[in-house]
Amino acid sequence: MNYHFGQKLKELRKEKGITQAELAQIFNTSKTTICQYETSKQEPDLTLITKIAIYFAVSTDYLLGLEDENGAKTYNTYNNYGTHKGDVKF
Repeated sequence: MNYHFGQKLKELRKEKGITQAELAQIFNTSKTTICQYETSKQEPDLTLITKIAIYFAVSTDYLLGLEDENGAKTYNTYNNYGTHKGDVKF
C-alpha cells in the first residue's frame, strides 16, 4: 500500500469532525490502530479499506491516492507503483 492512505484518512476524519476514538468505535477497533493507520505505521486490510471508503463516501482509489478528489486518475501515481502501461501478455 502507499503512503497516501493515512493522510487521506486523517483529512476525511477531521472534515467529518470526529476523533480517532470515535472513528475507532465506528470500525470496532482501537484509537491506537486508527493512529497507526493515519501515520502509515500499520495498514488496514482490504475489507476495512472498503468500509472506510463507504463510510466517507469516497472511492478506494481516492483513499489509496490513485485518484484525486474530483475522481481524476493520477496516472503518475499508478506508474510509481508499477502499474504497467498496457503491454502485458498472458
